[in-house]
Amino acid sequence: MAEGKEYLTENIRNVAVLGHGGSGKTMLVDALAFVGGTARRKGNVAEGHALTMTAPEEIQHGISMQLTPAFSEWKGTKINLIDTPGYLDFTGEALAAVRVADAAVIVVSATSGVEVGTERVWRYCEERGIPRMFFVSMMDKEHADFRKVFEDIREKLAESALPVEIPVGAGPGFRGIINLFSGRTHMYRDGSATGEYDEADVPADLEDIFEEWTTELQETLATTDEELLDRYLEGEEITREEALEAMAIAMERDEVVPVLCGSSTRVYGIRALLRKMVELFPDPSESGSHSASRPGLDQEAELQATDDGSFAALVFKTATEPHVGELSYFRVFSGVAVNGMDAHNAGQGSSEKLNHVSIPLGRERLEVPRLHAGDIGVVAKLKNTATNDTLSSPGRPLVLDRIDFPKPDVSVAMKGATRADDDKIGEALQKLHDEDPTFHAEFNPELGQTIARGLGELHLDVQMQRMKRKYNVSVETEQPRIAYRETITRTAEGRGRFKKQTGGRGQFGDCWVRLSPRPRGDGYEFVDNIKGGVIPGKYVPSVNKGIQEAAGKGILAGFALVDFAAECYDGSYHSVDSSDIAFKVAGSLAFREVASRAGPVLLEPIIEVEVSTPDEYMGDIMGDITQRRGKVQGMVPGNGSTTVQALVPEAELYKYATALRSMTQGRAHHTRTLAGYEPMPAHEAQHVIEALKAEE
Repeated sequence: MAEGKEYLTENIRNVAVLGHGGSGKTMLVDALAFVGGTARRKGNVAEGHALTMTAPEEIQHGISMQLTPAFSEWKGTKINLIDTPGYLDFTGEALAAVRVADAAVIVVSATSGVEVGTERVWRYCEERGIPRMFFVSMMDKEHADFRKVFEDIREKLAESALPVEIPVGAGPGFRGIINLFSGRTHMYRDGSATGEYDEADVPADLEDIFEEWTTELQETLATTDEELLDRYLEGEEITREEALEAMAIAMERDEVVPVLCGSSTRVYGIRALLRKMVELFPDPSESGSHSASRPGLDQEAELQATDDGSFAALVFKTATEPHVGELSYFRVFSGVAVNGMDAHNAGQGSSEKLNHVSIPLGRERLEVPRLHAGDIGVVAKLKNTATNDTLSSPGRPLVLDRIDFPKPDVSVAMKGATRADDDKIGEALQKLHDEDPTFHAEFNPELGQTIARGLGELHLDVQMQRMKRKYNVSVETEQPRIAYRETITRTAEGRGRFKKQTGGRGQFGDCWVRLSPRPRGDGYEFVDNIKGGVIPGKYVPSVNKGIQEAAGKGILAGFALVDFAAECYDGSYHSVDSSDIAFKVAGSLAFREVASRAGPVLLEPIIEVEVSTPDEYMGDIMGDITQRRGKVQGMVPGNGSTTVQALVPEAELYKYATALRSMTQGRAHHTRTLAGYEPMPAHEAQHVIEALKAEE
């Protein structure tokens, strides 16, 4: 393993690189590392060898599917870069990156502008309150339009967005940028591998645009400080150093979001971006305190990114690698991580040893003696630590705030392709969940299926591919069954009589039972109304047990019958042949006799669905809910969007997340909660019953 350098806290920047899928994040990270000298060669996504594109599934699909840390260096400052997926199926990775970053670069394509993924990651950054800047990528592509994209950013995301550089040319004619802080033009040298440039005056045809944006930049920065404003109004020029300091303060207050531009392919604008990340983003000690709890003491601690603080680090990503095993990526929020040190995992109540502490660079790991406060590292082979766990000093256990991963809303049933696969599937699914907390899987005994849940169909498909590649387990998938229920709609009564004579002692049980419907959700009730000892008291509980066991198997389609009362009011017994088992069988027979005449119906699970959608898609959303037999319960208007609350049968929600994304270009999302059970329309119920009989 190669050796890496140590960096002090003030020389560290932690930056999440975010954006919509295909906007150029991975190529940007690759270019930043190459120009900064930490990557030995310049990679390419299309050719499958970009620095942070490490998984075979990513190379196969040509998209990022997991967060991958790397780093660049500029003027002695280490810039930790966390590359993230842009597709909604892998949004948990972006959330994890934002949790451990102190700032973000949001990448926007110069040809596509703001897209749904851009809006989503912008919201994540707003919720965390971290400083951010935009990088308009792919300025060398056909139809690139910086001003159009900038106006898109201002309209949809940030009115406070402000260019700090403007392009010279666009598309194949893109050849430089004008730095609004210095007033100088960077004209890039053809064929320069690392984006070297010559300085020049502002081109004559761009002087008006330069004056327009420089004036707005100066005015905006002047308003951040009274002294600067007074000097500006008196006609005094704000120096570059003063402008940068004012910009950093304004970014921290969320008053200004700078906009930069360039081309990762040509490596144009990369040096300027590196410089601005160092100058404008905070180091970890400047990013505020971080809350942690002290287990068992009901106390909160506020941690600062200082070396002399108590050690606390959050594991934000777990991965497995052939011949290495499990890798745990972590950020040090306080204290120092020293190679070989002992650490305590308070959440798991276990001890760990941090061997071979390293800094990650794509698929490489560079071992270091220690990581200072605020840095990002990776260790292998921790025994009992997973994503979201906190590692802390053994003498002062701490638990940092966890990453709030989204709940998976797309389900599929799976089974092993062979008996051997079936034997290994449980362990493989658990390992996949450890690597990706947004992937869940468990065996549902009622349905008799293993149900896997993810954030989208692609997410689930990729997990199946990983299971085959990493753990040699192949699976077949199918639609999950629905956990229907049955109930009765009217009162009926009847007899259950069990008599068996086999030459020795016989079996005899006889009971009369009345079944009555109960309100939805009230469950089961048993009433003992035996008088005169016609059934001895010791046998009545057996009648109850027989009814409950029979109700568990239903009367129509094998689903549990719920929400009814059973009254045992008469019967008879034999002094020798009666027994608990005989009355249990009699109770079961009585249930089957009576329930079939009590108007049995099929109940279906009803899901409370909340759909948050831009207003322009409201008509499509409402029409689709109606087609799914849903009932709209209410609408909550927002700023340009509406949350629709509806009750929809679960059977109608299979692949709903995919349909919703298709209807709204991925801009709507939904949550679902079980609301209860309701009688199914007779014709729908008949289809279910016939399908189950055919399956049997």
